[in-house]
Amino acid sequence: MAVNGACFFAAGFPTTVRCCAKPSSSGKFKPNPAVANTIRRFAVSTEESITTETTTDFVEDGRLKKKVVEGEKMNPYVLELEKTELEYKSSRKGLNDYFEESRNFIKSSGGGVGGPPRWFSPLDCGSRLDNSPLLLYLPGIDGVGLGLSTHHSTLGKIFDIWCLHIPVKDRTSFLGLVKLVERTVRSENHRSPSKPIYLVGESLGACLALAVAARNPDIDLVLVLVNPATCFEKSQLQPLMPLLEIMPIQHQFGLPYILSLMTGDPLKMVIDNARKGVPLLEIVEGLSQDAVVIPSNLNVLAALLPRETLLWKLNMLKVASKFANSHLHAVKAQTLVLSSGRDQLLPSEEEGQRLNRVLPKCQNRSYSGSGHFLLLEDVFDLATLIKGSAFYRRGAHQDYVSDYVPPTPLEFRQIYEPNRLFLLAISSVMLSTLEDGKIVRGLAGIPSEGPVLFVGYHMLMGFELAPMVSNFLLERNIFLRGLAHPVLFIRTKKERLLPPLSQFDTFRAMGAVPVSGTNLYKLLASKAHVLLYPGGGREASHRKGEQYKLFWPEQSEFVRMAARFGAKIVPFGVVGEDDFGEVVFDYDDQMRIPFLRDYIEAVTDELGVRTEEDGEVGNQNMHRLGILPKFPGRFYYYFGKPIETEGMHELRDREKAHELYLQIKSEVEKCIGFLKEKRETDPYRNILARLSYQATNGSTSQVPTFDI
Repeated sequence: MAVNGACFFAAGFPTTVRCCAKPSSSGKFKPNPAVANTIRRFAVSTEESITTETTTDFVEDGRLKKKVVEGEKMNPYVLELEKTELEYKSSRKGLNDYFEESRNFIKSSGGGVGGPPRWFSPLDCGSRLDNSPLLLYLPGIDGVGLGLSTHHSTLGKIFDIWCLHIPVKDRTSFLGLVKLVERTVRSENHRSPSKPIYLVGESLGACLALAVAARNPDIDLVLVLVNPATCFEKSQLQPLMPLLEIMPIQHQFGLPYILSLMTGDPLKMVIDNARKGVPLLEIVEGLSQDAVVIPSNLNVLAALLPRETLLWKLNMLKVASKFANSHLHAVKAQTLVLSSGRDQLLPSEEEGQRLNRVLPKCQNRSYSGSGHFLLLEDVFDLATLIKGSAFYRRGAHQDYVSDYVPPTPLEFRQIYEPNRLFLLAISSVMLSTLEDGKIVRGLAGIPSEGPVLFVGYHMLMGFELAPMVSNFLLERNIFLRGLAHPVLFIRTKKERLLPPLSQFDTFRAMGAVPVSGTNLYKLLASKAHVLLYPGGGREASHRKGEQYKLFWPEQSEFVRMAARFGAKIVPFGVVGEDDFGEVVFDYDDQMRIPFLRDYIEAVTDELGVRTEEDGEVGNQNMHRLGILPKFPGRFYYYFGKPIETEGMHELRDREKAHELYLQIKSEVEKCIGFLKEKRETDPYRNILARLSYQATNGSTSQVPTFDI
């Protein structure tokens, strides 16, 4: 049935029908010039670069236009980054779009007021990956089904999205809604039994998702719960219910009261945007627009939640909360809870922590400055969050290689911006080696085609990763797939002993996989550029005085694995950690303190990582280092000449492979030694010298270094 530019299909009917929502009416976008200039400066001479006239996009008077850049050599990824951001920002929906589209639902004959609940799938989701899983969005008490509108364009690339619409006058009970969703879940599971089904539930919808999961433990479900109403008994809406029952229709004060409880913290939003580098004028304009949008759309909310409907939904919330809580023990599904710290409708942050303790496969993400309308705030992108939290999969089991979806240019920019000042401060110097042995500044010597295995030294706390991964992508359009410590992925019942998994979302979003022989095999088979640190956590959390010392295992299996796929091996070294900080409180110090020793032993027993190795490399006990910061210096990277393994059948012999392994280790040590010597002649090693140079030549200009 087509109604006002949208197509619906009957509740529970298993046919996918695409539908469209009204185009966005977002205002002008002003790109962040600091970040744009930082990224635009990567113009390199490689075969991946565009060396002829190119066109880039810009915004003028709110319209997307083209301009010609003559003679620039730019990575296509950088051009796509700029283009994608402008298109995304010019079309990204916000609170005003939500109200406008909700108004259209209400005005439509039978679309927003009458009829039974039904599914719709927005056309603005666009095309998606093959074999994409189904995502069912279950709305809150508004029932419109447009709560994901801000995320349609990005979620639609990796999911088949169906949204549930509950008309204003519909009086289907909570159990009736559970059965409706359940019929759809069972039907789609029967059609594609090997794929998971995602249930994204907001408030009331979160209770729906939990109820369906509890009643269908044998179906592979993944739950994303946004400010779940399982804590409704503690809500400030409870006192409103008796008043609504006796209040005359002409005095409907409930809606403004609810609206006042739904807003977040404006000051927190200002601070967060300022940290992202958003210009102050743009921040003020955004807050001003929201201040106008909400009061001007009170009539829309009043139409969505008239007194009878609001009372019905509040009573349903009470039933839904009790039902979901009484069935939590039966929920076995993988669950991600998103909670707002400024949600005044529900104690969402506290509830997220409770569900994280109760549910067996649960993770929690908290947003301290957000209100109840979390999905409509420009705080995060849901697709990026699902990928970064390692919740995205297209099969019955997580495959960190085949399920990985590289970040889009826009997602990369969102990851890059928080690290921008750090990257500018260290002003990394990267050297690589051409086939003829010549050392050049930049990454021109890095092989373009995989498989390639990068093997090197792991700097203190892994500080070298952000500059390295960013430069490879921006300069050479190469995604580095790092083999990472299992602590980035593992959680058990003793999670309280470990850092929260949210700290590592960025690593997973950028392609990190748990270190294992199987994952190395899969990555090399897929011709990836793989990053391996044989010294692992032992090097990254070294003791006092151990900087630049390698702690490698005796086994040389990665050499034989690389030879099996004919991979090129690139040894590399990196120095600069001693110009940024000094270890003053290390593992040995902590093991002399009883309560810290007990903590380290408990965490290490929980993880059980690489303790079977002999020697120091097996000493991978998890602990926090005490580091004394220094006046910032500079990071230096040196990538040696790639070592060919293709056709080297002799490497099947363990002794021959071990000889090459020792050669690679020696090359890494030589790279480190070369950098330590050459940096002494760098006139811009000190940050003050670099700041002076950039003040004269521009903040994003490349700072010179020592003569090669």
